[in-house]
Amino acid sequence: MSEQTENTGADGLRGQIKRQGEDALGQIAQQLMESPLVHKALAGAFDAREKAVQAQEAAMGALNLPSAADLERLTRRVRSLSQRLEGIEDGVDRLDERLAALQASAQLDERLTGIEAALEKLGNEVEAVRKKLPATPPRRSAAARKSS
Repeated sequence: MSEQTENTGADGLRGQIKRQGEDALGQIAQQLMESPLVHKALAGAFDAREKAVQAQEAAMGALNLPSAADLERLTRRVRSLSQRLEGIEDGVDRLDERLAALQASAQLDERLTGIEAALEKLGNEVEAVRKKLPATPPRRSAAARKSS
């Protein structure tokens, strides 16, 4: 039982030291964040970073090389053009379908016109045959006379 007491005592002491260390680090971090000197140093670092990025872009521009921002803009532009092209392709597909339907309709009209011409020709031929026939009514056959 004395081993458990020693372990518990060691764990308790270890936990207490750990908590005190965490509290101390938290206080130090808080004081650093509130320090005007640290704020100034961070602002200077961010300004230096921004100037370095600008200098890098200028150097790459002088060498006629695209920057990461240029590549990003180009990528967005290509995506936009790709989407627009897909829309145009969809529109052309719909137009093609409509033209195919119109063409089928035109072929039907041509067939109907052909049928009308053939019917008119047949009508003219029937009329010509009728004109060639005698004007007298046909005579009745003997079987037809007997039934009357």
